[in-house]
Amino acid sequence: MTDHQTDGKIKHGKAEPGPFPVSEELIIKSMRYYPIHLDVRDRKCLVVGGGSVGTRKVIGLLECGAKVSVISPVATEKLNEMVAAGTIILKKRPYRPSDLQGMFLVIGATDDDVLNRQIGNDAESLNLLCNIADRPEVCNFILPSIVARGDLVITVSTSGKSPALAKRLRQKLENQFGEEYNDFLQLMGAIRKKLLSQAHAPEAHKQLFNQLIDSGIVEMIRDDKKDEINSLLLKILGKGYQYEALI
Repeated sequence: MTDHQTDGKIKHGKAEPGPFPVSEELIIKSMRYYPIHLDVRDRKCLVVGGGSVGTRKVIGLLECGAKVSVISPVATEKLNEMVAAGTIILKKRPYRPSDLQGMFLVIGATDDDVLNRQIGNDAESLNLLCNIADRPEVCNFILPSIVARGDLVITVSTSGKSPALAKRLRQKLENQFGEEYNDFLQLMGAIRKKLLSQAHAPEAHKQLFNQLIDSGIVEMIRDDKKDEINSLLLKILGKGYQYEALI
C-alpha cells in the first residue's frame, strides 16, 4: 500500500492509512460540514421558541412531514392557528431538559442565549441532532439557505460564516431556476419510470436523459409550448411519450 492511500478518514487535516487513494488537496481542503438531506417524515421534532424565528423553523419541518412540538411561554398567531388545526403540539411553558426525551431532532430558537446554549448542551448529552439559530458553534448541524422547486432542492451554505452571502446567492438561484424546473423534474421522473417498466437497462438511459437536459425543453415548459415538447419527446424517445399523459 502506498503512502497516498487512505480509507477516507480525515482527522485534523491528516489522512489515516487505508485502501482508497485520497489526494493531498482533499486532505487540506476538507469541509467543515458534511452535506446531507435528512428525512424527518413522521419523526418527532422539537422547536424551543415561539417567536418569528421559531415559527419559520416549525413551518420548514412541517413541510418535510415531521411531527412537531413547540415549547414556549408565548407563541405567534400562526403557531396558535396550527395548534387549533391540530397540526402541532404547543406547550406554553419554559423549556425543561426532559422535553428532549423521545425527540429525533431539536431546534433552539429563543432570544435567550444562555437558554439556547443549555438546549445545545442537553441535546449533545443525548446524542440528538440539534440546531441553535444563528449559533453554529453550539450545535451539531446548521441549516442552509434553500431554493425549493418541488422535488428540486438547491441548498447554499457558507458554513455559518456569512448568512448574508448565502441569502444573496439564494436570491440569484431563485431567479435562475423557476417553477418550470419542478415540471421538468416530474417529466423526467415519469419518463424514467416508464423506461424502467419496459426492462431497459438504466445505463442505457443516460444518453437519452442528457439529450433531454440539453434540448431546451425546460424553456419550452416555461413557455407552455406543448406541441414542441411532444415533437421533441417523439424525436428522442419514440412513440408513447406524450407530455400531457406523463405529467
